[in-house]
Amino acid sequence: MTKINDTQSNKNLGDSLIYADLNELRRLQFKTRGFSFMPNQPANSLLSGKHVSKLRGRGLNFEELRHYCPGDDIRAMDWKVTQRTGKPHVKVYTEEKERNVYLAIDQRMSMFFGSSHKMKSVIAAELAALMAWRVVETGDRVGAIIYNDDEVKVVPAKRGRNHVVTLLAEIIKKNHQLNLSKSYFSSSNNNNEDGKSFNKMLEKLRMISGHNALVILIGDGHGWNDQSTDHIKKIRQHSEIIACHVFDPLELDLPKMTQMVVSDGNKQIQFSSLDKNTQQKYQTEIARQLKVYDDTAKKYRIPLLSIDTLTPVDSQVRKAFGAR
Repeated sequence: MTKINDTQSNKNLGDSLIYADLNELRRLQFKTRGFSFMPNQPANSLLSGKHVSKLRGRGLNFEELRHYCPGDDIRAMDWKVTQRTGKPHVKVYTEEKERNVYLAIDQRMSMFFGSSHKMKSVIAAELAALMAWRVVETGDRVGAIIYNDDEVKVVPAKRGRNHVVTLLAEIIKKNHQLNLSKSYFSSSNNNNEDGKSFNKMLEKLRMISGHNALVILIGDGHGWNDQSTDHIKKIRQHSEIIACHVFDPLELDLPKMTQMVVSDGNKQIQFSSLDKNTQQKYQTEIARQLKVYDDTAKKYRIPLLSIDTLTPVDSQVRKAFGAR
C-alpha cells in the first residue's frame, strides 16, 4: 500500500508514485508513437468501427462570398445575396483540417488512491499528458477541463507545445492539492457530492465543446448518475467521445482481512472481509457501477478504455489502439 506522511508537504514529497511530476509529464511527448485518433484504425483497435474521424459531419468552414464563375457548383449559390444584388454569388468553403480535442481530467479525492504502485490521480495526469502531446503532433487544438471536488478549471483549446506545457502545469496544480489529511476524511466525500462535482464538469464540458470536437473523459467515473447520462447524450449528439476508466485492481476485489476499518469521515465501522456475504455484496455493487458505465458507453457508441494503475500508461494506450 502506498504510504503517505501527513506532516510532509505535497511539494516536498517528490514521489512520482503519489504526486504527478511535471518533468515526467513532459517526457511523455517522446512516447506518443504507436497510436492515433485518426480513421483507418487497426482491426484490434478500440476505435475500429467507431468512425472516430477528424472530418465529422460536413467538415467545412465558410471562407468567403464571391461572384459566380462558370463551373461553380450550383448548390453553393447564395440566393439571398444573388436576389439582393442582381448578380449570382456563391459561398466558398474550405475543408476543415483540424478540430478541438478536450481532455476532462478527474483530480477528485476518489482518484487519490493506489494500492501498490501509482495513484489513480497520477495515472490520469500521465494519460492526459500522453494524449495532449499526441493531439498537438497531428496539428489539432487541445484544451482541458481539470476538476476536483470543489472546482472546475477550463484550459481553452490551442495549438503548440508551449500550450501543452501550460495545460500540464494546471494539471500538476490540481494534483498537488490532493491531501489525504485535510480532504479525504471530510463529510463532503460521499457519492452525492461525487455526483455533483462530476455533473458540474459535464455541464461545463457541454458549454465549451461545441460541435465536431473530440472529448476524452479521464477518471474513475465515481458519482455517475442519470443526470450524467443525460449530459453525455447531449455531448455525443455533436461530438465524439472516448472514455478512459482509470482503476486500481484492489478496487475490484475486497482485500481478505480478519479486521478491516472503513470510514466515511463521520462514522467508522470494523468488520471482517472474510465473510462471504460481505464479499458478495461488495462484488455486486462494483459490478453494478461498472455495468452502468459500460451500458452508457455501448448505448452511445463510446469507446471505453480501461487503464490500471500498475502497467505503464503508454503501453496500455498503444495496446488499446491496436499498435503492434
